[in-house]
Amino acid sequence: MNTNQTKDSKYIQQHLANERTFLAWVRTGIAIVGLGFLAAGVVFRSTPYDHMGHTIALIVGVGSVIIGGLVLALATRDYFAKREGINNEAFRASSLTIWIVFLSLGLIDLSLVILVLVLLLF
Repeated sequence: MNTNQTKDSKYIQQHLANERTFLAWVRTGIAIVGLGFLAAGVVFRSTPYDHMGHTIALIVGVGSVIIGGLVLALATRDYFAKREGINNEAFRASSLTIWIVFLSLGLIDLSLVILVLVLLLF
């Protein structure tokens, strides 16, 4: 029977929580990308005379896909940083990912409101 413990096995609960958090960020990134595809779908449904709506939908769609990829990249970076911090008993929570996601989703939300208003009013 092998009784050697690795540093990871010493902090199993923290590593499992870190993995759950990473997967939650992955789901968030996928949802943002899906939102981008939904907004881009408006481009194909708009008439040729809805130039402003077409442009906004295109910007929101492409922007959401890029932001979703950025969230996935930041989540991966944070996962590995937290794993190292847990093993070194020097965990420090990162607020960079939180602020980037907050500001990005706020911008996407504002853009979608403008898109809906343009499509309804024009």
